[in-house]
Amino acid sequence: MRIAGINLPDNKRLEIALTAIYGIGRRRAALILDAAKVDLIKRSGALTSDEELAIRKLVEGYKIEGALKREITGNIKRLIDIKSYRGSRHQRHLPVRGQRTRTNSRTRRGNVRKTMGSGRKKLEKK
Repeated sequence: MRIAGINLPDNKRLEIALTAIYGIGRRRAALILDAAKVDLIKRSGALTSDEELAIRKLVEGYKIEGALKREITGNIKRLIDIKSYRGSRHQRHLPVRGQRTRTNSRTRRGNVRKTMGSGRKKLEKK
């Protein structure tokens, strides 16, 4: 089954398969399937053409994939252009939403662990 230019895996439950589309998570997938009156545990390969059409029509109502990515990058660009604090954090590739940076942001700042005692030797008294 193909929706919004994405091939959905046939061997997975529909609730999980729909999450392959950028912008659709578990909750939105469940809402779409409820509105289309399709069982959540049904596999995507076992859909009838009417069910496929109903799901496709509901998914097209949401902002997904390219349009959503463009909106997000536009929002980030706007924050950088107005020189907001959040924009400056995005520009420096640092955590934006108030996370601790001294110890927890290893993925962005590099996995560098500096210890106080590296390279220093204690002088022994004789």
